[in-house]
Amino acid sequence: MEKLRRAVNEIAYTHNTAHLPPHLRCLVPFLSVSSSLYKLALSLRHFLYHNRFFQIHRSFSLGVPVISVGNLTWGGNGKTPMVEFITLWLSHSGISPLILSRGYGGGDEVNMLQRHLLGTPAKFGVGANRAAVASHFIKKYGYIDTRKSSWYEKLDSLGSEKIGVVVLDDAMQHWNLWRDLDIVMVNGLTLWGNLQLLPLGPLREPLTALKRADVVVIHHADLVSELILKDIESVVQRNKAHVPIFWTKMDPTYLFEVGFINAKMPLIALHDATILCVSAIGSAESFVKRIQKMGALHVDRVDFSDHHAFHARDIELIRNRLGELEAKFGSKPIVLVTEKDYDRDSEILKRLYPFKVFVLCSTLKVVPYKGGTDGIFKQFIKDQLKLEFPA
Repeated sequence: MEKLRRAVNEIAYTHNTAHLPPHLRCLVPFLSVSSSLYKLALSLRHFLYHNRFFQIHRSFSLGVPVISVGNLTWGGNGKTPMVEFITLWLSHSGISPLILSRGYGGGDEVNMLQRHLLGTPAKFGVGANRAAVASHFIKKYGYIDTRKSSWYEKLDSLGSEKIGVVVLDDAMQHWNLWRDLDIVMVNGLTLWGNLQLLPLGPLREPLTALKRADVVVIHHADLVSELILKDIESVVQRNKAHVPIFWTKMDPTYLFEVGFINAKMPLIALHDATILCVSAIGSAESFVKRIQKMGALHVDRVDFSDHHAFHARDIELIRNRLGELEAKFGSKPIVLVTEKDYDRDSEILKRLYPFKVFVLCSTLKVVPYKGGTDGIFKQFIKDQLKLEFPA
């Protein structure tokens, strides 16, 4: 299955199928048929929602504004870091957010969010029917209409428990819950691949779906040239003129060693080291590129498909690569993983002993490009949702 996923991924990001090796070219007709069926199903689903055969649950029925953070392609677009960014900001502003996730891929992203947001009033609802999950949480904790002036002056002793905003993680295609703000994330490194729908390409919807976006965020903007950023901006605005565009990046902050999560280590620990980047994330390229910029002696990589659960055979493969690097450079290499990989299964990573396994911790930052700043982005969300904050 892992080999098939790799093959599909390679096809999806190859613009000319003639450049593919023969064993991949033979898959293209089958993927093309599947892609056509997917397009048909997508069109039918859109028709049923548009003509109200399927119910769309309105945000006013929940009593609180709803933010959706989604994308048009499969993983690596920065959706979950953006959810964390928004949730922390709301929490620090006195608002208790409810994060709704489908819990895909074993829940690694939810696990990471819960660890990062520990101690905040944020709540987590997991399930395919996010409207039902939201209703359950609002019945349990109550809600506060954060769009009314001076709501914060009327909080009772349980006020911090009451939900003020719902944040949908990975929900652009989750049409049965109305949203007041649609944030669409775009991976600046991989963009839209071969522009084909799943599974022939990486697109969950055609680019015309950008018309539904209230704001577009170009992620990993620091890893691509200004010329590419301008090209992306042009494509976005051809599909929706004048849509606000912001740019973000992942900012590495510190490391910790597997087994010692509370012992923060400075990034300088990677300087002049031989690093093996091991990841099962949506954008391994961005992970590796960041490490290459951090002063390591040598950076190698072992990539798996997004959400891949490591098994004993994977550990053996990684060990073999580590042995090759040790023989070549004369010292023990360091294994570096992302937090998402750590939160998927931290125990299996301990099997790489005596090699050290470090976890890179990063936070999403708004890149100050074309006047877009952290403060302006937050103000945009506040204005769109008509939120009232304490003075």
